[in-house]
Amino acid sequence: MDFTQFPLWGNALLLAGAGVVVWLAGGRLARNADRIGAATGMSEALAGALLLGVATSLPEIATTVSAGMLGNASLAVNNLFGGVAMQLAVLAIIDFWLVKGALTYFSPDSTLLLGGVLLILQVGVSIVAVAIGDVAVLGHVGAWPFLLGGLYVASLYFMNRYAKRDVWTPSSLPDDESDSPPATSANGSAERGSTERDSTERDSAGEGAEPPLFSAGLQFSLAAALVLVGGWVVASASDALSAQTGLSGGFVGATLVALTTSLPEISTTAGAVRAGNYTMAIANIFGTNTLEIALLLPSDLTYTAGPIVDAVDNAALMTAGLSVVLTAIYLWGLLERRNRTVLNLGVDSAGVLAAYAVGLVLLYFGADSPA
Repeated sequence: MDFTQFPLWGNALLLAGAGVVVWLAGGRLARNADRIGAATGMSEALAGALLLGVATSLPEIATTVSAGMLGNASLAVNNLFGGVAMQLAVLAIIDFWLVKGALTYFSPDSTLLLGGVLLILQVGVSIVAVAIGDVAVLGHVGAWPFLLGGLYVASLYFMNRYAKRDVWTPSSLPDDESDSPPATSANGSAERGSTERDSTERDSAGEGAEPPLFSAGLQFSLAAALVLVGGWVVASASDALSAQTGLSGGFVGATLVALTTSLPEISTTAGAVRAGNYTMAIANIFGTNTLEIALLLPSDLTYTAGPIVDAVDNAALMTAGLSVVLTAIYLWGLLERRNRTVLNLGVDSAGVLAAYAVGLVLLYFGADSPA
């Protein structure tokens, strides 16, 4: 289907409608991923980074693969890097919207520090890949995406192993119980217990003729199909809008498409904060972002003109570097764990929003030249 045959307003409506589908289906994906994780006995770290991470990243998978098939490397790659930066900015907005204090102050789990470091490692490697170029090692597919995929798998292993070790215990927690989560050990045992109880209650409430795991799996699959279709429409409509408006694929991918495909992460992160699972809210974003970088592999598989990192522009380097800056700011906040706020917003979150705004301005005015 050639979306450029539709008028500008038609593609805008398609993009908005597909975004609504992604939002609604993504929320159901997250709820059923939580039920599946509880029913199968997955650890919190593995369920969050693997099952929930993959579930909420389905729009990015569909959009990136579709953009690769369309031959729009800039849209595909900048959707991924732009999504990492966008979701970190969304975390700051949720901090302002739902948290009474600094979000990182209420997240005393050292697993988050490891997750942030591993994310910076992946993004750093991807910056090197774009900067020096790639060589095809399997048909038209380059070597760097395989390395990044391997780093993602290794990250899952190390985070799951680290979460089971009691290597760090917070010395103090917020005094006001109404504003703080239950005290946790390094592996987040209190939060995991709360999450498991919530999951059990949801399963019990939804039990009928079908076993809870079967029901959750069926609903998960149906929602995944909707998200995949919605992601394809998002990519196709955005590719057409880029041509019709004259905006670069890099800018559109890093902003409009990244926002649309980030809707499931926004929904699940806000839900985690409302439930008092502050650590899970940050872990969801960090875990999903590590998968975003690994999605360079499927995008390279579908982009047949050669290694995809050789075809992107400076917008990719700009958004990747911005992602490192934003992640580092949150790691700073997690290390300090001070409840300092500015206008009801954590100081670290305020820094993230300011840096993101500056990054968008720089991206709009000059990051579209070849890398």
